[in-house]
Amino acid sequence: MIPEFLHPWLAIATTIGVFVTLQVTRRIPIDLLFLLALVFLVLTGVLAPAAAIAGFASRAVLAISALLVVAAGLRSTGVLDWVGNMLLGDVKTEQSALRRIAGPIVASSAFILNTALVAMMMPVLIDWCRQRNLSPSKLLLPLSYLTILGGVCTLIGTSTTLVVNDQLRLSHTAMQAEVAQLEEAASPDATAIAKRQTALPKVAPMGFFEIGMVGLPCAIAGSLFLILLGQKLLPGSPDLIEQLGDQRREYLVEMQVLPECRLVSKTVEEAGLRNLHGLYLIEIDRHGDIITPVAPGDQIRAGDRLVFTGVVSTIVDLEKIPGLVPAADQTYEFHPSSRQQRHLTEVVLSRTSPLIGSTVRKANFRALYNAAVIAVHRNGMRLTNKIGNIELEPGDTLLLQTRGDFIAQQRNSRDFYLVSSVEGAEPRRHDRALLAASLMSVLILWMTLASLFGGGGLGDPAIAALSIAALMVLTQCVKSSDARAAVDLQVVVTIAAALGLGSALWQSGAAGMIAESLVNLVGPRPYLLLIVIYLLAMVFTEMITNAAVAALLLPIAIAVAMEGDLNPRPFIMAIALAASLSFLTPIGYQTNLMVMGPGGYKPRDYLVAGVPLALIVATTALVLIPFVWPLTLTN
Repeated sequence: MIPEFLHPWLAIATTIGVFVTLQVTRRIPIDLLFLLALVFLVLTGVLAPAAAIAGFASRAVLAISALLVVAAGLRSTGVLDWVGNMLLGDVKTEQSALRRIAGPIVASSAFILNTALVAMMMPVLIDWCRQRNLSPSKLLLPLSYLTILGGVCTLIGTSTTLVVNDQLRLSHTAMQAEVAQLEEAASPDATAIAKRQTALPKVAPMGFFEIGMVGLPCAIAGSLFLILLGQKLLPGSPDLIEQLGDQRREYLVEMQVLPECRLVSKTVEEAGLRNLHGLYLIEIDRHGDIITPVAPGDQIRAGDRLVFTGVVSTIVDLEKIPGLVPAADQTYEFHPSSRQQRHLTEVVLSRTSPLIGSTVRKANFRALYNAAVIAVHRNGMRLTNKIGNIELEPGDTLLLQTRGDFIAQQRNSRDFYLVSSVEGAEPRRHDRALLAASLMSVLILWMTLASLFGGGGLGDPAIAALSIAALMVLTQCVKSSDARAAVDLQVVVTIAAALGLGSALWQSGAAGMIAESLVNLVGPRPYLLLIVIYLLAMVFTEMITNAAVAALLLPIAIAVAMEGDLNPRPFIMAIALAASLSFLTPIGYQTNLMVMGPGGYKPRDYLVAGVPLALIVATTALVLIPFVWPLTLTN
């Protein structure tokens, strides 16, 4: 076993090793790397086994897992599609998209748990990027940063401020008891009593918007940087664009506009049908009158048949619009409850298929295969005929609506050369959209009230998220299989292991050793001490959990302020802000980890974009804090 005096140094070396490995290579999965670091610290005796696995049962991990299920429910019912259309419907570039979402995200994250916002908005932004052949790496990290910035505008914006507030309640109670003891002493020390009575209001719990007096200017300054310059520092990740792209097969598809469709009375431009990547609107069939070529100002009416050529993903996107249904095969099932049993499948017709020579309308797919034709592709040719009138040939690729067992039954059939499922084509339960949105509203209200009146018992964010996630499954807003698939194990394991790594730094004494040494070097210079406290919290929050940073540094800051006859309030607020504002590493905050995989980021990407952002926010905070909360008790 390693000697105990070496434990702090081992914890520091292991943490540095994880960061260096993440920077040098991506061959080791991030979750495996953190697990290996955790196992090493347990084997060397730095961390007890119980502390190492505590992260896997932490409230944060449980809440994030449940919120991913809630987000899946919002996605499967079409709520996220509606949100994405409202925010990004007519936006064409990443910079315009960032400008459009910045305000709503910052405002929402002041009242909604950051992880919930990122879990909901991440699939919306990824879908929007895929439709336009853009890289999500330009938007996902700014999404995380914006939620972090908005979190410091109110007491309930982030869990870190709640931890600080709990610590303040304990400190305030302890100081009151200390004053009472001094007053009851045989020879009361009037000077000591007066000092503590003066400082007592300065360690009282925070007001709801108190931190926002500096947090809001920090959020504004940080958001402006992200919009004007920050996005340019992020990678374009062309390989991600390829991952999001589809096979370049162009299908011919005919969609019918039902009376309840939201596209009715909109122009083609307003409906966003000219912005979808890989899609071209050939003509509009209006009760036999053909409109071609289609102009951006042409209006869409109920009953119109819209004829497109497009890749699979755009056809899937069209099918997700309520009231827009494929018109090639009248056996297509478009009622939400019926469509849940149906899937999109691609098949390639063989020479021995009995369908060869028949038109789509006469092929009678329902009787032969219990399937409906949605679209047709013929290699090397752009089909312009009506789909129902196309005469099928060997090698034609058909996009079908099928039962779940179709692939298993037809995989070895001589009728088809190839049978494969279409990913991301799950039907939307639009009939459950209002219910899913209501459940999400209940979750937001639940968490807000719990934050205001105490977070114990039923007020625990994890309990709230788990309850709503269970209701999403019970009310069929999301299928149980989709709910299980929504929980990203890599994200969950990485966060849980990162919590264990943070515990090692804390429990080994490494964090306290570094903090006290740096503070002692500063001496009795109030503003310099404020800067050091802020920078300490900022650096530590990139390595260990935000709550641990707040719990570790707050008592030290209060003690140092009291010893130097300084006002503890600015130091308290500096810790609350710095511990919440994490931009430099993927493990500094949970949302940074959540976007790392989908955005294809490397640790250096966080540094390139995060360092200037952190400096801007830190400068704003350190300039304003002394004006809002004076450094001396006499003021």
